[in-house]
Amino acid sequence: MIDQALPTLQDWITVFTRAVIPVLPASVAELEELRAMEDAKGNVDAHMVSHNLGGDPLMTLKVLMQVSRDCHRRHVSSPETLTSAILMQGIGPFFRSNENVPSVIDWLSGHPEALSGLLKVIKRSRRAAHLAVTFASHRQDEDADMIQEAALLHDFAEMLLWCHAPVLALTMAQRQKADHTLRSADVQKEVLGIELPDLAHALMEAWHLPELLIKNTDDRHADHPRVKTVLLAVRIARHTQYGWDDPHAQAALPDDIADVAQLLTLSDESAKRKIMEIDS
Repeated sequence: MIDQALPTLQDWITVFTRAVIPVLPASVAELEELRAMEDAKGNVDAHMVSHNLGGDPLMTLKVLMQVSRDCHRRHVSSPETLTSAILMQGIGPFFRSNENVPSVIDWLSGHPEALSGLLKVIKRSRRAAHLAVTFASHRQDEDADMIQEAALLHDFAEMLLWCHAPVLALTMAQRQKADHTLRSADVQKEVLGIELPDLAHALMEAWHLPELLIKNTDDRHADHPRVKTVLLAVRIARHTQYGWDDPHAQAALPDDIADVAQLLTLSDESAKRKIMEIDS
């Protein structure tokens, strides 16, 4: 476990590119069940695996990382979704690559507050993914699945931080919960010496993840409609993580609603209704 800020961004990259990625306990159970089904009947396919595991951002990241690294070695393009990654890897190799995967519950058994923090980020990421695919579907974007996955993975660096630097992650969370006016970037620089978006972007490139995924999660491309879709979904999920009536949510939502209305060419009232209906 990392208990103090590392000297440089490159040090963080080096540590995290070699780090184990634990997954949700439900994913561990699903893996065993699917493996047993494949051994018994041989009827497991990529779509079934993706359907059962695709809600776990850590498992999704783990598979994309495995397959993208192999693609880079073979000089072929990396697959852009979890389903296509499993198809490219093959069912047998997929199960062999994911034997004895650790659960986040076991991984963070000595850090219950960190486990709680991690699960909150994962819940927030799932909501962001739901918002993103709803916005993308409204826009009739042909890459709606890719946009959904980008929103699910947008905050993966924060998830890895909870797993591998729980004390630092908890310090940041406590400071921001105590003062909603603090900018995330400022807290990250103060506690970690880096900003998490920079780490996330560098890790995706180091793992050779697909270019479209890297672009769709990159805040620097915020003017592109697909990136804007992802960022708005992430923003709304973050602003409302403590409830719609939270003072921070109430302060931020008018701007969020106006931006969604512009993206989807709706009135502010229609945009607000669409956002609220997603959680209902």
